[in-house]
Amino acid sequence: MWLRTETIRCAFLNASYRGATKRRKMSINESSNRLPNSSLDCPTKRIIKVAAPAECNIPIRVYTADRPVVDEESRWPEIFHGMTTNFERAMGTEFLFGEAHSEHAPHNETATEVADAALLDEYSRAVVSAVERVAPAVVNIAVQQQSKNQPREIAGNGSGFVITPDGFILTNSHVVHGATRIVVNLSGGGDYPAQLIGDDPETDLAVIRIDAPQLIHVRLADSESLRVGQLAIAIGNPFGFQASVTAGVISALGRSMYSQSGRLIDNIIQTDAALNPGNSGGPLVNSAGEVIGVNTAMIRPAQGICFAIASNTARLVAGWLIRDGRIRRSYIGVAGQNVPLHRRVIRFYDLPLETGVLVVSIEKNSPAERAGLREGDLIVGFNDQPIGSVHDLHKILVGEQIGVSASLTVIRHTEKLELPILPAESRTEK
Repeated sequence: MWLRTETIRCAFLNASYRGATKRRKMSINESSNRLPNSSLDCPTKRIIKVAAPAECNIPIRVYTADRPVVDEESRWPEIFHGMTTNFERAMGTEFLFGEAHSEHAPHNETATEVADAALLDEYSRAVVSAVERVAPAVVNIAVQQQSKNQPREIAGNGSGFVITPDGFILTNSHVVHGATRIVVNLSGGGDYPAQLIGDDPETDLAVIRIDAPQLIHVRLADSESLRVGQLAIAIGNPFGFQASVTAGVISALGRSMYSQSGRLIDNIIQTDAALNPGNSGGPLVNSAGEVIGVNTAMIRPAQGICFAIASNTARLVAGWLIRDGRIRRSYIGVAGQNVPLHRRVIRFYDLPLETGVLVVSIEKNSPAERAGLREGDLIVGFNDQPIGSVHDLHKILVGEQIGVSASLTVIRHTEKLELPILPAESRTEK
């Protein structure tokens, strides 16, 4: 005999349901006891339905069981037992909350945590590896400087890093400029008196040397290959705290900054790696442990705006300072300012730039005075190269122009003139 159940529904934790279940069970048992051997008194098909109360707040689909129940000998208690067993299974927490506690959720969360931990661990390893390579070459520089306004010497300190194994150290010019005494403290311990090899205030770089062989030194990277967003690590001695490390990224490239002498320094690296007084002269390092810049300045009121001189500039200047002790630059002896040119003058002479350098004053016995330059003239060219600012003129007046005849293009009133000039070596560099 085949029996079929259709859409058996149940609501749990309800007294009325339990009572109904008990009464139905008793009824089924009584009917089972009265079943004769003959099949005439026994129905061939019986439908058992248990409805869930409407106030049930758990999804109804959890309590729905649709399955055929087969009983060849009309074993009614076993039929009901199969039904209640299915209900008890539905009451289990694993069945009710199987979707909420699926096997995939813990796996996904664990995978995410592992990925985040791995990423953080990679970042930490990169910083630690770079610091381990460069930190032994970073030094603390203590100086004593004589101030013009005070009779007593002023003590200060900064940072630097060893660039050769025989004791050459690169730092900022404003750290050691005018120092009467320089003492270098190595990361491994030990104080050494240092000698100033040369400094260049125009680029805020200086080279000093100590008498200590076989020193751990750094490697200068190619700053032209840098990218914005690249990892940047600053190492130095802020406020005398030696070997302090801060990390950030390269915020911008190709910045320009005025040096103490008034010249613009090109190819400045902007970073958000925190710099403080005492970090000046320390290295800015990439993840490979190579120096990409020399930390030089920060904007005090701002947060995370710091600057470093590019390693390519530092390599060039350091080589000149080690060889000659100074950077040779030419000058023509004028003080000027950037001004816009009149549109008619620009169109009439077909000038490539809309600005020029107004001559404000001329030094006596200077190349400009000997060339016949006058106050009020507008400098618009030098050796057929357009000049639109004082910075353009500074970039052209390098050491190679010393004693080399050149042509200066000026606008005097509305007339365009070509004046021969012979740049001389800058007096401040002698």
